[in-house]
Amino acid sequence: MGDNRLLRPSDFEQARQRIGDLVHRTPLLSCRTLSHRVGGDLQFKAELFQKTGSFKIRGVFNRLLTLSAEERSRGLVSISAGNHAAALAYGASAVGSQATIVMPATAVASKIAATRDYGGEVILTGEGLLETCRQVERERDLVFVHPFDDLRIMAGHGTLGLELAEDLRDLALLIVPVGGGGLIGGAATALKLIRPDVRVVGVEPEGADAMTRSLAQGKPVHLDTLNTIADGLAAPFVGAHNLAHVDEFVDEVVTVSDRQICEATRALLFHAKLAVEPSGAAGLAALFSGGVKLPSSGSTCCVISGGNIDRNVLCRIV
Repeated sequence: MGDNRLLRPSDFEQARQRIGDLVHRTPLLSCRTLSHRVGGDLQFKAELFQKTGSFKIRGVFNRLLTLSAEERSRGLVSISAGNHAAALAYGASAVGSQATIVMPATAVASKIAATRDYGGEVILTGEGLLETCRQVERERDLVFVHPFDDLRIMAGHGTLGLELAEDLRDLALLIVPVGGGGLIGGAATALKLIRPDVRVVGVEPEGADAMTRSLAQGKPVHLDTLNTIADGLAAPFVGAHNLAHVDEFVDEVVTVSDRQICEATRALLFHAKLAVEPSGAAGLAALFSGGVKLPSSGSTCCVISGGNIDRNVLCRIV
């Protein structure tokens, strides 16, 4: 899959067969109080209950299971603020490999600890993550696993879209958090190829709006500064593969403020009893802000992308 084509239905079906029982088929949950507040039937795709606490393991397993035995034996390397790091460390251990992840020095402490607990080596840096990662890749002859700009990663994430198409027959609107674009690119494509009538909206923080800017300019845009409490969505750029799929299959991308994200995080905790990380609350934040309108009929689903919230962040929010 080294080409520039768009993903096909067969890519998602093969990904589902490949990762099989290695990942959870996460539940759909509802909350009457939150449905009443937004004025419609609201469902949550609970990826916070996925292995390693986020959707990331879907794409990671699909990528790792397409590597050769020789590639796995060399070891893996990547960049991440947290959730991809944990997933890659977990996945590498599961397939008999070793993962090294370059993380920002400002990464959430609990996500660094989780990555190490899963068996990953963490390299913290205050410099450019990708540049440091590529240097480690060359020096150690490791295999680079991109956190989002990879068709196999996206195909793995697309299995979430397949589950939604089967489990929520009256789905009219899907709202997905946006970081680098791997989740929304994969999930939107898989879903739209089956249910083209479903509206798909992406949500990213105002302080990390790489996808919004990239769509406006028609090419990946790199952000020099990031400023958001939603660390899982703080990607400094989106990938070319991700941008192409979002441009083709996503109806709209909107932004929300950190204040709105915190409000939605509190609401999910106190009303739905779901301890989500700020990134996972972005979809509900868009509904609360009025930036996304509910359909006149059918269900709306927000993807809760992860639940790896740091206790210090939680204390700040609540």
